[in-house]
Amino acid sequence: MEFAFSGQVIEWRGPSPYYFVPVPDDESADIREVAAMASYGWGVIPVRARIGEVVFWTSLFPKDGSYLLPLKAAVRKPHDLTAGDDVTVEMTVQLQS
Repeated sequence: MEFAFSGQVIEWRGPSPYYFVPVPDDESADIREVAAMASYGWGVIPVRARIGEVVFWTSLFPKDGSYLLPLKAAVRKPHDLTAGDDVTVEMTVQLQS
């Protein structure tokens, strides 16, 4: 499953700050349909994503019926991304075999 969407970087403060891009509702609904085939546990969904020229592998976090795409520093720093910035994401859900 491949997706392209835009979203705003959000910050979630915990013991340390974490940054995410919320996956839009329509895309989240499509992902929920294949979640059982993609998740390797705890509801997380492995994905390959790209922002600009940065390609990375991570897992979507389920949140309130939707998903959050985590952004590590190695993804944010090349584009100076911080909370409130708009980004375009290309993402492929990695189905388990």
